[in-house]
Amino acid sequence: MTEELVRPTETVVPLLPCVSAEETVAFWRSLGFAVTWQQTRPYLYLAFRWSGFELHYGGAAAGVDPAAEQTGGCLVMVDAVAPYHAAFTEAMRGAYGKVLAKGRPRITRYRPGASRFSVVDPSGNTIIFIRRDEPQDLEYGGSKSLVGLARVLDNARILREFKSDDRAAFRALNSGLRRHGAQASAGEL
Repeated sequence: MTEELVRPTETVVPLLPCVSAEETVAFWRSLGFAVTWQQTRPYLYLAFRWSGFELHYGGAAAGVDPAAEQTGGCLVMVDAVAPYHAAFTEAMRGAYGKVLAKGRPRITRYRPGASRFSVVDPSGNTIIFIRRDEPQDLEYGGSKSLVGLARVLDNARILREFKSDDRAAFRALNSGLRRHGAQASAGEL
């Protein structure tokens, strides 16, 4: 008798909530994704493929507000993030005439040397592309060693780059300048 064994051949594909099938299909197609499955009846199911990964969508629960951007998300582990960001921003420019950096959908900025960036889809899901060998000591939450205006600048950078909140970054800078401007170095100012 042959016994069945668990073999490490699994593939996990996230099922993200979708608020609007039409907007979701249009967005991922604009980035160059192939639609591998598109069904709206009797239930919503969408599947997209690009390079070596897939994104799948099902219907969102009743009352989901995509503006809250708390619907779902997934991580895409890659060897290098810069080529992905470059491909997506080029596709956005071609489809929309600009890189979508605010609202939904959007892509976060990529700074040289960064190890991750995010794409937010029309339903408010966040797909985070992360370099597979991202350093363990990376501080995305702000450096604990900074003080005064340097810490304010770091906080404003996080608000702008990772949360895409220009208004909060502006308020943080104004407040920080009032509190720490007199003691700040010329470089910080």
